[in-house]
Amino acid sequence: MRTGFAAVPLTMLGLLALVLSAARAEVRTETVQYRDGDVELQGYLVWDDALKGKRPGVIVVHEWWGLNDYARKRAEMLAELGYAAFAVDMYGKGRVTEHAKQAGEWAKQINANVAAWQARSLLGLDVLRQQEQVDPGRVAAIGYCFGGATVMQMAYAGADLAGVVSFHGSLPVVTPPQAGNIKSSILVAHGDADGFVPAERIAGFKAALEEAGADWEMITYGGARHGFTNPGAARYGIENVRYDEKADRRSWRAMQRFLDEVFAKGE
Repeated sequence: MRTGFAAVPLTMLGLLALVLSAARAEVRTETVQYRDGDVELQGYLVWDDALKGKRPGVIVVHEWWGLNDYARKRAEMLAELGYAAFAVDMYGKGRVTEHAKQAGEWAKQINANVAAWQARSLLGLDVLRQQEQVDPGRVAAIGYCFGGATVMQMAYAGADLAGVVSFHGSLPVVTPPQAGNIKSSILVAHGDADGFVPAERIAGFKAALEEAGADWEMITYGGARHGFTNPGAARYGIENVRYDEKADRRSWRAMQRFLDEVFAKGE
């Protein structure tokens, strides 16, 4: 009877310890202001303050809609995995839309000048590296749609990144002058039914990376369309933009394995 009596408070104490531990482990967020010349940018930093010491950092680059709740959610998910994540702002403070015409115009303003595009993305990388929670020697970047193309441009610019992950990106082809700059390992998650990326570009993208001697991997998800990771994709009313729960889940797991591998190399 004494054993049974003692087991009750011990169990309760164990549960209390778990509750207190969960209360201490909290994902923190911070709005970070930075600038690209005259353009004011506003990023979103996320980390778990229960973790002690420095940890790997991951840049998150938004879709062409701008730095919205979806990009922030992905940064929060990375923080829950133990990373410090920084969702960068590629358009300027407050520039978010749900209208494809406006999004396309903003994206074109950025990608029309590749050097400026790369420079703005690298500003966000500098901001992340300066954070006290981050090990500056272990940093990666992930991006969605426009953001997927952006992280590829970061790699093409020679950014000192452990790895980059493109989710349903437009797959810009590395040029011969850029090819020798690539230091990052590359993971591409692509929807096979994505009508925005023609077969010729996919072939050129892969051939150019191979010619450059890059460390790259591309996973293609059958039936998945553009935007397959975004649960809110259908609300934009674009036929080729659809959420795919299975491809989303599988690609996120693939990213986790990829980050585990590339960050382990820097330990």
